[in-house]
Amino acid sequence: MAKKKGRKRILSVGVLAVALIGVHFFILEQDQDQVEQVIVEDTVTVAAPVYVPNYYYGIVIDSLHVFEGQIQRNETLADILTAYNVPYEKINEAAKNSKSVFDVRKFGVRKPYTVLYSGDSIKQATHFIYKPNAIDFVVFELRDSVGIYQSSREIRYVEKELAGDIQTSLYIDMLNQGGDVDLVNNLAEVFGWQVDFFGVQKGDHYKIIYDERYVDDEYIGSGKIKAAYFNHINEPYYGIYFDQGDGQDYFDPKGESLRREFLKAPLTFTRISSRYSGRRYHPVQKRFKAHLGTDYAAPRGTPIFAAADGTVTEARYKSNNGNYVKIKHNGNISTQYLHMSKIATGMRPGKKVKRGETIGFVGSTGLATGPHLCYRFWKNGVQVDALKVDLPPSEPIDSLHRAEFDSLSQVYVARLDRMAIPVDSVHEELTAELVQH
Repeated sequence: MAKKKGRKRILSVGVLAVALIGVHFFILEQDQDQVEQVIVEDTVTVAAPVYVPNYYYGIVIDSLHVFEGQIQRNETLADILTAYNVPYEKINEAAKNSKSVFDVRKFGVRKPYTVLYSGDSIKQATHFIYKPNAIDFVVFELRDSVGIYQSSREIRYVEKELAGDIQTSLYIDMLNQGGDVDLVNNLAEVFGWQVDFFGVQKGDHYKIIYDERYVDDEYIGSGKIKAAYFNHINEPYYGIYFDQGDGQDYFDPKGESLRREFLKAPLTFTRISSRYSGRRYHPVQKRFKAHLGTDYAAPRGTPIFAAADGTVTEARYKSNNGNYVKIKHNGNISTQYLHMSKIATGMRPGKKVKRGETIGFVGSTGLATGPHLCYRFWKNGVQVDALKVDLPPSEPIDSLHRAEFDSLSQVYVARLDRMAIPVDSVHEELTAELVQH
């Protein structure tokens, strides 16, 4: 019996040992599985870094240096590029090949430019970029071969509203109230035939829906007026922008064009220094005589525009008129523009011109005491007052676009009517400051 009990005890211990060994291996296998699982879960694929090149006006500049400057008086393309070791032969080739894109002789003083160049001790220009304005730029490629192209920066438009009243003048008051010079001129152009902006009254008021333009988040000026309202001596006027496919125009809510075939004035918003008169004291000849034109005082060099489509009949100098241009517009109307500092390039008898095309620049040639434009208007061979002549309007909204225009007009008129005229408590102080300067 004692031996049997011993064998049973040994057998029990053996079974227990085998069981323990089995549990041990099971645990090891479980641990191994967990380790493998952890290793799998902790394995992360690391992507190679993505190369993002640096661009400047569409050109990769990672291996280049950038110099930004301004055109100095009498500075030429050769003056700039020879400092960056560009051979004269290549400079001449660039100047010659660029004529169809941009004439390098027309660099503007203080206009910005950029030179991209390689090397440190010996600089070698690879690109020259000229920027005539905030939007357009001209690129000269100067590596192995010369290439020239013109492009534009992307413009971002932000819609804005502006409303205000007139206390002193349209120009001063709109600038006080947040507008800029372009917006003043654009508003005067919208209502040029409805409102005499040389005679606005205190209490006249305006409301404008327009675009502001930005390039790389930098404000570059106001853009198109989408809709406007002007109250002149308690007479309300609305203007809605609409394009029927033949160019921009402004219409009243009934679809009638606000424009006439002729510009109200042949230059941007300025002031009338002398009106049409049968008897006026001539400041140079020192006697009374008829003044059969309208004088617009403006800075020397201000562009003068053709008042309407037509054909140039005269473009020359005369002792009294100075430099002048005369244009025939149809069978019975002609206009004449006197005392120019310079007649625009290409103006000669027989040339066709469009309304708004630059035909010359304000000056004081001929019998003139200071820079101004004398604008003369003939109808049926007789000189008449350009500010009082009755001219037909441009084409109204046609039937094809009528429904689209009516829908747009209703939206804009409702918005303009909801806009309030703000009360500017610092108006007089700001006006006084502008007048002093």
